Amino acid sequence: MHLLHYEAILACLAFSQIINAHTTFTNLFVDGADQGNGTCIRMSNVMGKANFPIDGITSDDMACGASGQAGRSRVCPAKAGSTLTFEFREDPRGINPGILDKYHRGPCAVYLKKVDSAVADGIAAGPGWFKIWGESYDDATGKWCTEKVIANNGLLSVKIPTDIAGGYYLVRPELLALHQANLSPPNPQFYVGCAQLFLSSGGSATPGDTVSIPGYVDMSNPAMSFNIWDQPMKLPYPTYGPKAYQGSTNATQPSGAMEQTEGLRPAGCILENANWCGFEVSSYTNQEECWNSSTACWSQSNECWRSTVPSGDLGCHIWEAKCKGIQGTCEAGNYNGPPDAGKILTPPPRTLNLPSPASMDVVSPVASPKCKRAHKHARRAVGRTVHFHT
Repeated sequence: MHLLHYEAILACLAFSQIINAHTTFTNLFVDGADQGNGTCIRMSNVMGKANFPIDGITSDDMACGASGQAGRSRVCPAKAGSTLTFEFREDPRGINPGILDKYHRGPCAVYLKKVDSAVADGIAAGPGWFKIWGESYDDATGKWCTEKVIANNGLLSVKIPTDIAGGYYLVRPELLALHQANLSPPNPQFYVGCAQLFLSSGGSATPGDTVSIPGYVDMSNPAMSFNIWDQPMKLPYPTYGPKAYQGSTNATQPSGAMEQTEGLRPAGCILENANWCGFEVSSYTNQEECWNSSTACWSQSNECWRSTVPSGDLGCHIWEAKCKGIQGTCEAGNYNGPPDAGKILTPPPRTLNLPSPASMDVVSPVASPKCKRAHKHARRAVGRTVHFHT
């Protein structure tokens, strides 16, 4: 009776914290290099709800999250065998600490979908998804996958199978929180997002065990109503979705038959904020030209703020400072600019020290000291990560 009462208290505590304990996928690392806050990521455009769980498992949002049917302008390049690291944050901006409430326990998975164009609208929901990795409850450690992600500072890494055919893909990390799955009706909470990828590969594999998302799971599956508060839990955890694709472990060289043509970083871009790019304004030598350049700079600033995603606006602040500098030279009558013309303003990317392929399954990559200093204003420390080899 005392044990049941204790578990009931824990369940109530978990319920009381759900409003402020959600999470969202904010950053993609490719082979240890951060691609940027929100860069290449299909993310909710609603600032106050970006970290909310999916509203119903039959919704098209199950594919890539809220607003996930809309393409983004950037596509991140990767290679066959690359390590992809997904960063999850409770606060999408990374200003406040936290990954996910500790009672939000459950499995994780990563899916891929090959597409003709990664930036196209309306391609996320539907058939063609295949799983490349998944984990639920680890008997050896007594931990759910989400608990490992929390312990590892919100970072989860998987390797792309080396034999997968090259081309454009959507990659979809998935966390499932089961803290309310025991309710009537059950309330499993999915947290998903997608990144747009171009995969350079000499492989030709096209996995056949594909599923439709939504559709790969329904509420009749016992995995959706599994009670994590049972003592003891009724393990093993039921499976849902397809089996993970077991690709070749032999590395392949890119054939060069296909090159990335969409979603590239635009030429002349000197500052990035998510999928927005800022371009140097025209040089000036007189008053009229100076104020024209100032106006052009502020016009780009407005566009940066309009395109800001929930994961951050650091680039917009940097660009705003640039515009203030140009405006200041015009007001001072210094018509020789712009200051620091053509200087790259995008902060250096954070990096993870990834292990060799032969390393253990659980590793501890950390940010390099150089990039820690460069990103002190980003307010995000990079810690441990769960690294799984396929």
